[in-house]
Amino acid sequence: MSNKETYTCHHCGAEAEITLDGFEKVEDVVRRTKKGICKACGKEVEIEPLSDRVFVCQNCRAEADLTLEGFESVQEVLMREKGLRCKVCGKEIFWSHREDIKAVKVAIEAEREAYQNYSRAAKRTKDPRGKDMFQQLAEFEMNHYQKLKALLKSLEEQGEWLLYDGTSLKKRKIPLKPERITGQEQLTDMDALKIAIREERKARAYYQFLSEVTKDPRGKDMYKRLANEEELHEKILNDQYYSLHNTGIWSWGD
Repeated sequence: MSNKETYTCHHCGAEAEITLDGFEKVEDVVRRTKKGICKACGKEVEIEPLSDRVFVCQNCRAEADLTLEGFESVQEVLMREKGLRCKVCGKEIFWSHREDIKAVKVAIEAEREAYQNYSRAAKRTKDPRGKDMFQQLAEFEMNHYQKLKALLKSLEEQGEWLLYDGTSLKKRKIPLKPERITGQEQLTDMDALKIAIREERKARAYYQFLSEVTKDPRGKDMYKRLANEEELHEKILNDQYYSLHNTGIWSWGD
């Protein structure tokens, strides 16, 4: 998702962008701090490149065979540091009501895109189980979209956060016998699932990040609930992906 809203540094007036990927690229954060967290042992490490694409932990010698992103996501770094930095002047940026509103706008656009993507996937897949799952996820994301739109209106007009009691997702029993999917149809469905998994993971990280920087207790609670719901979606999609990969059959509704 490439949704963007600008924010302005309180110190120097420079503008940057809020996206689902955070305020700085993870490479920028790690280069600034010159440290990362090893996901194998959990200890803080100096970044020691062995080659152009491999990094090693000095504590446990575990290797991250990708880029600096193999150590931490930008959200994890920012949560650990509990701060945001202006790329121009380097000073810490303070999270304010203005950033709250702009962050909600990013989330609204992301939920709109998620709804459209799930709706398209529901139309494309021929299996009734896959179709039902994508339709329910589309409805779920539309509910997120509507709740966030209401929140934005409240924040802009009254400056108040709204209570969010969550959204439920229920498997409906599909009466039709599942059919084994093969060939190009399976590849198309699996591609749709892989994309959806990636986007749900990104949305979950974004909401987790917002739950850390948002000061209002109701805002924190709402973002935590949204993050948990996106995590549930990711699990559902992963389950269906492995079911299709291993058996060629959708397991949704079992």
